[in-house]
Amino acid sequence: MPKPTVAPNHPINLAERIDQLSTKRQEIIRPILEHPREYVLLSVRALAKRLHTDPATIVRIVHGLGFESYKQFQCHLHELSLAFATSLDTMLQGTASGTPGSPARDSLFHDLKNLQALKNSLDPERFTPLAKRIYAARRIVILGGDLGAVLADYLGYHLNLLGLPVFVASSAGSVTHSVRFLTDKDLVIAISFRRGIRQTIEGAQQAQLNGAYCVGIADTYLSPLARICQEVFLASIDSVSFGASYTAPIALINAMLTAIGEFRRPRTVEIVRELDEEQRKGSRWYTS
Repeated sequence: MPKPTVAPNHPINLAERIDQLSTKRQEIIRPILEHPREYVLLSVRALAKRLHTDPATIVRIVHGLGFESYKQFQCHLHELSLAFATSLDTMLQGTASGTPGSPARDSLFHDLKNLQALKNSLDPERFTPLAKRIYAARRIVILGGDLGAVLADYLGYHLNLLGLPVFVASSAGSVTHSVRFLTDKDLVIAISFRRGIRQTIEGAQQAQLNGAYCVGIADTYLSPLARICQEVFLASIDSVSFGASYTAPIALINAMLTAIGEFRRPRTVEIVRELDEEQRKGSRWYTS
């Protein structure tokens, strides 16, 4: 079975490593891990000063946790700040940025930033083998609870349009029942951000145990989906307001759908030719 696509050099058993530290060093490090957003941008000297210790102690703690350098530890704190972000965190972050202009304009610029990050980090070649798996799957199950249900429905709608055997599960009950009888002939796409919605994560776990090929869509490599799924795609949902921004995840799904449609282009063209007449004159469209 292929290994999950995960960020390199992240300690796997961080909790165990913390337990191996002395009590004094545990007391020093815990505030950082519990409130990473407050410390992530600090230099090692500034961090030591804020925690009333010395830089050498901080470096020794960082090495004790399994990180090769303080910079790598900062990258981990950044991922933690994403995984554990709340609506209050993102709203206060937007207020603290002090960017001139209206909040609405700030939101648009932040969405563009998320899109640019997706563009720079995404390898489009990954979609071709995924499209092959999707067409070969006996059944495609898309898991997405809470607000992730919006993305699950969006992806499921378009795969259904292509005539693929897709089922969307967005409630705890539907997730439980939809993954129960999956096998290695099936494919699961699990969508969940930050720490992960329980029903989605547990559904992906069960699907993986049953042998299904699991694909995750998340916003951080610290997501449980990065450990469960054979591969994971990342798209930021960071925002400057109280709500999560789904601009980048929608763009990711659109790119995925485009690749799936083009993988069997003649078949896709045949389907949309059949749809053409209904989209021009069908009864579901409003006419004045």
